[in-house]
Amino acid sequence: MPINLPKDLPVIEKLKEENIFVMDSDRAHTQDIRPLEVLIVNLMPEKEKTEHQLLRLLGNTPLQTNVTFLRMTSYQPKNVSSSHLEQFYAVFEEIQDRRFDGMIITGAPVEQMSFEEVDYWPEIVTLLFWAKTHVTSTLSICWGAQAVLYHEFGIDKEALPQKCSGVYPHQLLTPHSPLVRGFNDTFLAPHSRHTTVGYDKILKQPELETVAVSDEAGVFLIQSKDQRHIMATGHLEYDATTLRDEYERDVAKGIPCSVPENYFPEDNPKNVPQNTWRAHTHLLFSNWLNYYVYQQTPFEWSSTK
Repeated sequence: MPINLPKDLPVIEKLKEENIFVMDSDRAHTQDIRPLEVLIVNLMPEKEKTEHQLLRLLGNTPLQTNVTFLRMTSYQPKNVSSSHLEQFYAVFEEIQDRRFDGMIITGAPVEQMSFEEVDYWPEIVTLLFWAKTHVTSTLSICWGAQAVLYHEFGIDKEALPQKCSGVYPHQLLTPHSPLVRGFNDTFLAPHSRHTTVGYDKILKQPELETVAVSDEAGVFLIQSKDQRHIMATGHLEYDATTLRDEYERDVAKGIPCSVPENYFPEDNPKNVPQNTWRAHTHLLFSNWLNYYVYQQTPFEWSSTK
């Protein structure tokens, strides 16, 4: 089924080239169907790349989905035009009276700052309070996952001695969880972060369940036992070349960094990296939309309190 997007969103043409079923808003209005409403809080600096990555995944499920992008008002991104934000992104005041079946909170390049130092942290706090009564399930990624763990469950992030960057094997701890239905017992996923969350702290939180971990990268998939929060500390949504782009960017800036682990063939940055995590990425997003959003959300929000 299609994702329904604003008619002139630039990424639509890229999605069509990948045979992702896209329906613009004009045609969607003629459909007699109750699509899922998903809010994407895009905090990544290169917003159009993140749009492409996430919409590709939402558009590859059998569920029809309306997508709304949300931006922060307290920070002006440098890598996207103001016209793009104004045309395709809403602000909180414009959506606060709406209800959403699902919400995605992306990562953000602010993890080495304390949460309270982030310009838009008050907006994130407001958003998470609002989501308790306006969103069925939230999928948060990397810094977004850390923000949820901190605000909702009192678990702060911890600095790593060096950046965790690479593609790592993970083991399922709860293989019967609907979130990882269809996953291999061991699977690969990319990570790119300077901080982590302590596994011991998560184990002490009775409201949380660890779904998957990595010996090298630590805790990866966590869910709240009420299934309202799904947290991924890595970046399954990344394209094959995203870690390469980040590495080359840091090298060009003179930032000390190591070659991403287990990523380039023969660990040689001159070799073209392969996407070895794609199948599990699609499974994760499909499972979340199906089991945690579609099967949990009311058909008519007005019928719920």
